[in-house]
Parts: sequence; C-alpha cells; structure tokens
Amino acid sequence: MTQVDILILSNGPGEVTTWVRPVVKALRQELGDDHSLVRISVVLSPCSNASGKEAAIALSYPEVDRVQAAEHFWQFLLWGKTFENWDWRSRGVVVFLGGDQIFPVIIGKKLGYRTVVYAEWEARWHNWIDRFGIMKPEVSAKVPAKYAHKFTVIGDLMLEAQEQVNTPYSLLPTSHSQIIGLLPGSKAAKLAQGVPLTLGIAEYIHAKRLQTKFVIPVAPTLDLQTLASFADPQKNSIAETFGFTGACLIIPEDAKGKALLKTATGLIVELWQENPAYHLLSQCCICLTTVGANTAELGALGVPMIVLLPTQQLDAMRSWDGLPGLLANLPVVGTPFAKVINWSFLRFVRRKGLLAWPNIWAQEEIVPELIGKLQPPEVGEMVLDFLTNPEKLDDMGAKLRNIRGESGAAHKIAQIVGEEIGKSGEMRKLFLSRGR
Repeated sequence: MTQVDILILSNGPGEVTTWVRPVVKALRQELGDDHSLVRISVVLSPCSNASGKEAAIALSYPEVDRVQAAEHFWQFLLWGKTFENWDWRSRGVVVFLGGDQIFPVIIGKKLGYRTVVYAEWEARWHNWIDRFGIMKPEVSAKVPAKYAHKFTVIGDLMLEAQEQVNTPYSLLPTSHSQIIGLLPGSKAAKLAQGVPLTLGIAEYIHAKRLQTKFVIPVAPTLDLQTLASFADPQKNSIAETFGFTGACLIIPEDAKGKALLKTATGLIVELWQENPAYHLLSQCCICLTTVGANTAELGALGVPMIVLLPTQQLDAMRSWDGLPGLLANLPVVGTPFAKVINWSFLRFVRRKGLLAWPNIWAQEEIVPELIGKLQPPEVGEMVLDFLTNPEKLDDMGAKLRNIRGESGAAHKIAQIVGEEIGKSGEMRKLFLSRGR
C-alpha cells in the first residue's frame, strides 16, 4: 500500500471525543494499523467552547500520530504550514469532523488532497467538497441533482459511543435504586451556577427518595479540586443564591475507589472520571444538564434530561454555545450585550424553547428547558414527577431516539475515505503541475 496521510479537522471538546475518537478507530480498522503506511494527523481549529486540552485528548488516542493545537490553526489555514513544519505525503484525504466547512475546502486545495465532510444537519460547498457523509437523507434533500452522487447517508457518529464503551459501573440501578446524572458544565461561568444548583436539586430529591443515587461525569478538561471549589460557598459566592450550604471533596486512599462530593446534608455524589462516560450515562434514568454538547450526547444516547439555564449570574452567558456566546464574548460590547440578553433574548427563548440540541433537531421541545432564576425545590419537584411517572421518561427517551440517525457511521465514513485515497494521488499530481 502507498503511504497515505489522513488529515482530520476538528475543533471543540464534544467533536474530539464523540466524532474523532470513533472515526480514527474505524480508519485503523479499515486501512490498517501500520502507522508507517497510514499516518493520521489531527488539526484543531478555534472553538468558543474549547478548554485548551483538546489537543492532549486527541493525542492520547493511540490511532493518532500527530496533533496541532488550535492556537496555530490560522497560519496553517492561510499558508499551509503547521507550527512544527509537518511534511505531507503525495496521497491524502482531509476529513472534516468539526469547525467550519470552508476549512477542508481551503486546506484540501493547499495540500492537493481529496476532501470528505461529515455533515449532521447541513452540507455546504457542494461544488468544492469531494464527498459528504451525512447523518440523514434530509441533509441532501435540497442539494442540486448534479451533486447528489457526492452524498452518502452514513448515520449518526455519536451513536458509535454506545458500541465502543462498555465500562462496568458500580452503582448500576437495581429495583431499589435509581441513578440521576448531574452535568453542571466544564467551564467556570457554567460551573459557578451549575454545581451548587444541581447539588441543591440532588439534596432536595434525596430527602424525599432516599434510594436515589447521584453521579457527576467529570469533564476530561476539569480537575476534581476545581470542580469542588464551586461547591464551596467560601470560594463561590453564587452558591448562596441557590440556598446551597456546601460540599467537600473526598479522595479515597484506594486508587480504585471513586472520588466523592459530600454535601452538608450528608448526600454522597460520586465523581466519575473515566471518559467518555457513555455507558454510565446510558444507565441514568434522567440527567440534569446545562446547554451545550452535553445535550447532544445525551440525545444520541436516548437519555431523558432536563436542561437548566439559570440566570442568576450574568457571566454565564459568555459560556453559551452559538451566536449568543460569541456576541457576549466580544470586546467592549460583550458585557452590554450580555445584559441585553438577560432581558430580551431570554424572553425569546422562553417562548421558543429551542436551545438544547435535541429540541433544535426536532424543532420542538422534546426535553424541558428551564430558564430563569431557578431554585432547587422547583426543579426537584419536576424531577420527582418524572420519577413517579416513568412513562413520561420512556416517552422522552423514545422521542430522542427517533430523531437521530442509524449507527455504524464511523465505519461508513472510513470506507468513504478509503475510496477517496485512490483518487488523491492523481489530484495532487494535477495540483502540483499547475504550480502551488
């Protein structure tokens, strides 16, 4: 086999863990595990939700050979030169797994490589991209007929997580217990409200249902001490707003034991550090989460959820996804915009209820979105209602599964890459003959 370069373009923590991870595994299975023949590189682009640890996470995948962090992306996009001046082989394919779909167009042209784009909901640049792997047929419904041959329905990459992760969990629900997942976020602006609010809700529920267990899947970009600091009212003054009196971190002496948060009322919340935590999440009867990639992952797993958007703290707006988060982070105008959002934008989303990814996909409110100055008792009562009426949870889970695509997407996109490798050599020769 001729030496080949596979260049994966990605960006945020969600894409790196839920898209890149299964695709690089599938590529190795499809193209072989000989790294001297097939070299896999990952180049990250800037993302408003990035923690700065995405490069280290991608490099930890044994299938990946080299990674460039997001801070060096623009020089690569503009000049085609990586920070470490990587060499590039004559045959190669650029695979888009997050960012802006114009990136593979530009980089593919600079390198003379074929381009493959994974598109969940929208496919762009039809005339410049060589192949599209799409989640559902609807993505290509409005594509001109002359480009239809470029599109292949491959299904949902996020569903690969369920097939690849089978870590046993020590607190699997029995007939006498239920597990509730708490996902307060991974960045300070969300954690400041999310940690005391979700722990306060857990205390409220546990006081009325002692058999209920709680677990926090800790984001890979977050250390335990930082997480615990947001549960300490002495370090996080916003905690008092939720009537939360605090929790302390317990690190077990046994390396195999789980770290815990113990609240002032005696509630024990397990901290789950293995990542990704999809097997754990799939065992939860319901999760309490912030907006963001968490809602997409839970939706892909078919796990019922309640999405919490507390507005007690203004700076939380800066950690939102999409346009609101970008605008709120602009220099000079960011803070005034965030203040305006607290009034006008929140009024709008209360009516529309389309901030969680499953709701955006379905264009209707499948999972509840609670927005405003939330307090543990009101949210706790909603959770208790779901727990005492499990048919409501079953219905939510069924709706979540119905809006996603089929599984097996990673292997299908790897097959597409394999098909494009054979065409990449001729493309590069033509590209070089015209003078790069």
